[in-house]
Amino acid sequence: MELRRRFYRKMRQYRLIAVGLILRHRPLLAHVIPMRQCNLSCSYCNEYDNYSDPVPLNNMLRRMDRLAELGVMAVTISGGEPLMHPDLEKIIVRIREHGMIAALITNGYLLTAGRIRALNEAGLEYLQISIDNVQPDDVSVKSLKVLDKKLQLLAEHAKFEVNINSVLGGSFKNPEDALVIATRAVGLGFTATLGIIHDGTGHLKPLAAQERKIFDTLRNLGKRHYARFNRFQENLVQGKPNDWRCRAGARYLYVCEDGVVHYCSQQRGYPGVPLENYSQADIRREYYTRKQCAPYCTVACVHQISLFDSWRGAQRDPTKPLTVAKTPSSRPSKFHAGEPSHS
Repeated sequence: MELRRRFYRKMRQYRLIAVGLILRHRPLLAHVIPMRQCNLSCSYCNEYDNYSDPVPLNNMLRRMDRLAELGVMAVTISGGEPLMHPDLEKIIVRIREHGMIAALITNGYLLTAGRIRALNEAGLEYLQISIDNVQPDDVSVKSLKVLDKKLQLLAEHAKFEVNINSVLGGSFKNPEDALVIATRAVGLGFTATLGIIHDGTGHLKPLAAQERKIFDTLRNLGKRHYARFNRFQENLVQGKPNDWRCRAGARYLYVCEDGVVHYCSQQRGYPGVPLENYSQADIRREYYTRKQCAPYCTVACVHQISLFDSWRGAQRDPTKPLTVAKTPSSRPSKFHAGEPSHS
């Protein structure tokens, strides 16, 4: 049964790749927020609050239906902290009913053996936890010390793939922690990736010399010890811009808790169209629109999805300011306060 599960998961990955290469105007990945509230308050994060209610289940199910209608092939759920949503598993079930790949980003604090089994049953296929340090500090309590027992539970019970993301950046006191975290992740049978700290617009905060050394050490460990590096990060850690075609709003859709489509978590407000009204015309417009924030962007999921079209579909500079639709909520985005974040 487990071999069959892995086989079908791999086939779905290959199908996404094939469709991405053949069809240029089909969204591949949507990032959805069912819960903006979080049980933690990491000082660098601009993607949470401490008061929001969960999005009602019926609203989330309609959004999954609409994403399927648009042809989305994979959905990543995050927050806030999505494990706080009382109907998370039902949302995952709807994603899978539409044949879309289901992924989850969580801080891991609320994982138990029972919750992991429930996620298995719902059909979750991928889970990511970001661990920021070995010991908790005043920047983040997402530490290996606290979360190692959760990682052991995942190694024992999870039937989905698990990735552990460690972080480099000026807000973190001990850059060597990233190496410790990645080594532990691989030792438990997980993959490991690296996030580079960025500011409130998704732009690079340059790495210090010691951080660059740690980056190189992790990269040189190879695939057995460190899963996915790419040319975007190699340029960014040297303070160099990337010349690429960002397909946010087209290949990649970020749907906030209000059901509005944005470029990404760090560029909320554009295009600012409710998902229920988002159309092929919107997708085509954003596919060909060059994003001014792209050269120093560090949002890895947008980089990776945009690679499908790195060789085609030249983009244009917008000749006039983008028209931003008024969002249903008057809640200000923390992005406008310029608080730092990472991915």
